[in-house]
Amino acid sequence: MTITTGPRTGRAVSAGLLPLVAVCLGYFLVILDVTVVTVALPTIGTELGGAVTALQWVADGYTLAFAGLLLFAGGLGDRFGSRAVFLVGLTVFTLASAACGLAPGAGTLVAARLVQGVGAALMVPASLALLRHAYPDAAARARAFGIWGMVAGVAAAAGPVLGGALVSAVGWRAVFAVNVPFGILGVTLTRRYVSAPARVAVRRGLDVPAQGAGAVCLAALTAALIEAGERGWTCPVVLALFGTAALALPAFVLLERRAPAPMLPLALFADRRFGASAVVGILLNLGFYGLLFALPLYFQRTVHLGPLGTGLAMAPMALMPVVASPLGGRLAARRGPHVPMAAGLVLGAVGLAGWLVAGTDTAYWVLVAPLVLTGFGTGFTMPAATAAIMAAAPADRGGAASAVFNAARQTGSALGVGLVGTLVATDPVTGLHIGVLVGAAGFLTAAATTLATFRRT
Repeated sequence: MTITTGPRTGRAVSAGLLPLVAVCLGYFLVILDVTVVTVALPTIGTELGGAVTALQWVADGYTLAFAGLLLFAGGLGDRFGSRAVFLVGLTVFTLASAACGLAPGAGTLVAARLVQGVGAALMVPASLALLRHAYPDAAARARAFGIWGMVAGVAAAAGPVLGGALVSAVGWRAVFAVNVPFGILGVTLTRRYVSAPARVAVRRGLDVPAQGAGAVCLAALTAALIEAGERGWTCPVVLALFGTAALALPAFVLLERRAPAPMLPLALFADRRFGASAVVGILLNLGFYGLLFALPLYFQRTVHLGPLGTGLAMAPMALMPVVASPLGGRLAARRGPHVPMAAGLVLGAVGLAGWLVAGTDTAYWVLVAPLVLTGFGTGFTMPAATAAIMAAAPADRGGAASAVFNAARQTGSALGVGLVGTLVATDPVTGLHIGVLVGAAGFLTAAATTLATFRRT
């Protein structure tokens, strides 16, 4: 692969792989931090004295800021330049990672995780714009995008195993400290080898009121689910948070309808395939990441495995997307996206339901099949769902479509962790069982939505 312009001058250069390495390194760290922290959560709770609610905020603070700011961050890239926004995001992420590793208490750690999520949101939309500019040749660009997508599966798979190894060998702080040298390397490579796309003559507005309402809606709903575990579902604080979310959602829609240059053009949802794909993204991550939060607690506090043993125990599920994603993408190219989407969602639902056999003395070999099916089904669905939402959007709205799908996925992650964390707070095994039933129902609903929508069109 080659690029045609230099980092600053626009002259041709031959360092074809270095822009890809720089951009994908930052993206790898973003996705890694979604999963690497899960194995460390029980140890963090023990050392910092945090209850399950605090652990939910450690996991969800990152995802919440990430999801809530994705669309807004895409607008910043259009306004100030993708390269500048990517560098700021990677710098913020790296500094916040150092703060996480040095956090003296749970509150400080949650605050640093929120800032990490801000950095992640700045990086992801800008990374695709930088790759599109770096590789103008269609074939080279397709390979670059393919590698960029594969990085997510590798990072998600590596997270639990790497987290378990780091916690066992060094301690939970190493889970965050490991980002620092790689973040510095990413900044250095980006400054040296990644060129800045030309500025557009006309800049869109930032659509701040609507994006603020959307972020408030997501934050309030997630906070309500998290706090319900400790305060109870009828607590005035929890009810107020649910009420805030209920008011912020229609406010977001109204403000986007009236915005002269909305970051989320609601006309995209006129195509039923677009809306269905976004729903699939939410339900898919809700079930998968809800389980991903519950499993370390189950393996460490119920089965009494150590951090490394927990990471290795989760490896069959974590590694499956690396295998399943290419297969799902190939099948989608031949048969259409609805075939791998529906098949993957049904397999994932069976895998989630398989966790109903988990108890205090369940043999590990019984759990291998649920692990494999859940991971394979999720990985099989994801590339097809991505292709479906991109195909449903007009060519000039590809960036907005990508941002919507990523925001939908991260919203599902935040809601899944909030809901399942609340369920396992009082009874880990019963909470796990209810959580997987909710997740399986979500997967089956997504499968039915896929078939009803795509087969008609």
